[in-house]
Amino acid sequence: MTDPVATSPWQAQAADLAALAERSRLRRLIPRAGIDFSSNDYLGLAQAPRLRAAVAEALARGVAVGSGGSRLLRGNDPEHEALEAEAAAFFGCEAALWFGAGYAANVALISTLPQRGDLVLCDELIHASVHEGLRLARAETALARHNDAQSFDDRARAWRAAGNTGTLWLAVESLYSMDGDRAPLDDLIAVAERHGAVLVIDEAHATGVFGPDGRGLAAHLDGRPDVVVLRTCGKALGCEGALVCGPAVVRDFLVNRGRPFIFSTAPSPLMASAVREALRICADEPERRARLEALVRHAERVLGPLGATVSGSQVLPLILGDDARTMALAAKLQAAGFDVRGIRPPTVPAGTSRLRISLTLNATPADVDALAGTLREHI
Repeated sequence: MTDPVATSPWQAQAADLAALAERSRLRRLIPRAGIDFSSNDYLGLAQAPRLRAAVAEALARGVAVGSGGSRLLRGNDPEHEALEAEAAAFFGCEAALWFGAGYAANVALISTLPQRGDLVLCDELIHASVHEGLRLARAETALARHNDAQSFDDRARAWRAAGNTGTLWLAVESLYSMDGDRAPLDDLIAVAERHGAVLVIDEAHATGVFGPDGRGLAAHLDGRPDVVVLRTCGKALGCEGALVCGPAVVRDFLVNRGRPFIFSTAPSPLMASAVREALRICADEPERRARLEALVRHAERVLGPLGATVSGSQVLPLILGDDARTMALAAKLQAAGFDVRGIRPPTVPAGTSRLRISLTLNATPADVDALAGTLREHI
């Protein structure tokens, strides 16, 4: 008989970690260091004086650091409600609901809104948080080819032709974080109209960066009854959390049925104050977007010839394919003072390991030139 004391309860986990290390896929937490080419702080707001001042002002007028409970108990702070009201006005929707994280918001959307008899049809490269929601969903689920509106249309038509009368949900990202490419939103809303569908758009990497006042690539679709949009606050807005924007019934249903919302302690009221100020900065300081756009154009000119994908956005992936080569090159760049991270499967498809070069206002054109020079030495 095996001695239970001598057998570690963590053998399976240790073996799995060893297998990841053997394949150059073991993840480790690495402290931030060097010039920022890896964060999602696209507008450089995380350290912005106006955000610091907004938090200091909120503290001075007695806003609490912690919420003390879920929103449905005592955790519902006036700052939460003020943020949601301002966000609804800013984005031009009926209502907004704030979550502590974009991951939780996507899980709540996909697992709560679709019902039995519905179909959730997602882009095949959509974020892991949506896939988690699909696992919990009551509805049928399927994937469409990446950024292919015809694939969405074909699958929707086949589902309707089979006699299904439920609601069809189309879920996409407006800008994909690993490739920097954009969804064909106008074509997709046309698909939604043809099939009586709801279009769910994750604007995580477009909010603050694109659209009038930084309202994103989906700004022209806001306010429609068949559109729900998620706006992350922890990327270009420099803060934390995520706003679900759409019809008032969506907010009410998530408050009543969305388990990630109901059973989570509410986010810090102080952070709500910061997000409110971040939205104002987006409207007040368009020069930030102009500077970022100029940086993107410059980076495309100097990094494109080195193999970086010119995406037209602030994300320029350099696809290397091999996991070990990717991580070795990332380590060399980090040693040279550039915070560039390697991305491997399962975050990206097998055979597409890459350096995800992220452009933010924390770097300058001269920094981009220096990164290009170091890349030339090691590619």
